[in-house]
Amino acid sequence: MFVSQRNGSLTGSVSAVGRVKAEDYRIARRKMVAQQIKRRGLQDPRVLEVMAAIPRHFFVDEAQAAQSYSDRSLPLGYGQTISQPYIVALMVASLRLVPSDRVLEVGSGSCYQTAILASLAAEVFAVERLEPLFNKGRDNLSRLDFKNIYSILADGTWGWSEMAPYNAIIVSAGAPRVPQPLMEQLAPGGRLIIPVGPSAASQKLTLLVKDQAGQLAERRFLGDCRFVALVGRYGWQPEPLG
Repeated sequence: MFVSQRNGSLTGSVSAVGRVKAEDYRIARRKMVAQQIKRRGLQDPRVLEVMAAIPRHFFVDEAQAAQSYSDRSLPLGYGQTISQPYIVALMVASLRLVPSDRVLEVGSGSCYQTAILASLAAEVFAVERLEPLFNKGRDNLSRLDFKNIYSILADGTWGWSEMAPYNAIIVSAGAPRVPQPLMEQLAPGGRLIIPVGPSAASQKLTLLVKDQAGQLAERRFLGDCRFVALVGRYGWQPEPLG
């Protein structure tokens, strides 16, 4: 298990050229929030503040850094992507996080969304299936100072039962159905957001809410979307090798 570190300060010294580039990125983040997120109607002040603070360019390949604040998803390699900023903001805002929440993230990828969640919640438990991405995400987080992120390399469709229950669960890949282990690990009053659909190429972003008795109280569709496939025991099956 990897335990990362907390809060958005950079490590090491910054040259004059680096300070200029850092300011350019800060301006790009402010524009991203104003033009891509607020303009589409998301107004949660905590989410907007964090989206304006976390350096998204840390979480993409260097060749993609110039595009890191654009209104689009970007490739991470290994058939995976980092989601469009608006989609990250929409999913996180839909969870209605409070500072005491414990969050399970399935499909942490480069860990950009992980950093967003860790800035809003007490603890984040991140699960990634692909070892190269798991290692890349760990390296990305090491550039910031978080102390409330716990990461594991595993099949995320099983969740992380040892650390359950969770007040919120976020799944960053499209599933044919909601994995039953995730519903079982969701606490009473908890919220789960996941892309669900009969095709790995098209899903509906779906929010599920439990009542205080632990029963499903709400299922709401937030719109059509397209995520990479959630692969695992309770998701899509991996393609056979060879």
